[in-house]
Amino acid sequence: MTIATLPTANRWLRLMRLDRPIGTYLLLWPTYWALWFASAGSPSLANLLIFTLGVVVMRAAGCVINDYADRHVDGAVERTKNRPLVTGEITPRQALALFFSLLVLALILVLMTNSMTIALSVGGLILAASYPFLKRITHLPQLGLGAAWAWVVPMAFAAETQELPGALWFIFAAIIVWTIAFDTYYAMVDREDDLKIGIKSTAILFGRHDLLIIALLQLATLVLLLMAGISFGRGVLYFLGLGAAAAYFISQNRQARSRHSEGCFKAFLNNHRVGMVIFIGLALDYFLQP
Repeated sequence: MTIATLPTANRWLRLMRLDRPIGTYLLLWPTYWALWFASAGSPSLANLLIFTLGVVVMRAAGCVINDYADRHVDGAVERTKNRPLVTGEITPRQALALFFSLLVLALILVLMTNSMTIALSVGGLILAASYPFLKRITHLPQLGLGAAWAWVVPMAFAAETQELPGALWFIFAAIIVWTIAFDTYYAMVDREDDLKIGIKSTAILFGRHDLLIIALLQLATLVLLLMAGISFGRGVLYFLGLGAAAAYFISQNRQARSRHSEGCFKAFLNNHRVGMVIFIGLALDYFLQP
């Protein structure tokens, strides 16, 4: 079995990775965590729609700029050798045009919020646009990705309350360390190819200690979310959701124990369920204990 597959979907959908929604899910769940915490369980319908659409648009934009940055090396990686910029189905100029078009859509969405959210969105844009280039200069590009994804937390609080309480940074930090953990699983899939072509990642940095460090990062994620729950006065259902997430983390470590590509990729994909059970616990807790 190989993770690389022959292209089947439309070239533009593949460039934006809309045919593979796992990345959207992994960004959507923490976005919903942030909205529910910020609104005490009752986000406005407008913000719910704006942030949901924003996740889809910005994840697509991130994929486009990532493939643009990697267009000269993706052909040497088994998993990415069929991407549209590698095969020539889409030109670099067309990819950049799409990227900026998606940014315009994101701008339209954020303009529907308030001045504080708009100001914060600039930081999110800088983080999202710079992440793909970090793998050239540091073994911690996953830290940049985590910061880009976690930036939704202050934006959600700004949109809902126009305030940034100190406790939101527990959620912010949890998203960062969780992202480093699951994206290390993802990087483990490409580790051998990345070593050959000189791409840096946490999978390479952690080396033979990779699974131990991932487990510690996952533990840190749970501790930070526990502290967030206590700070925001959450109840038993929320903490049961964290317990379910812990069970998934243990399962992931077992799946990746052999460090084979298939097991690491399955462990990465399983984080969709982690984000989901945490959100379900949080939403039910607010619904039953407002």
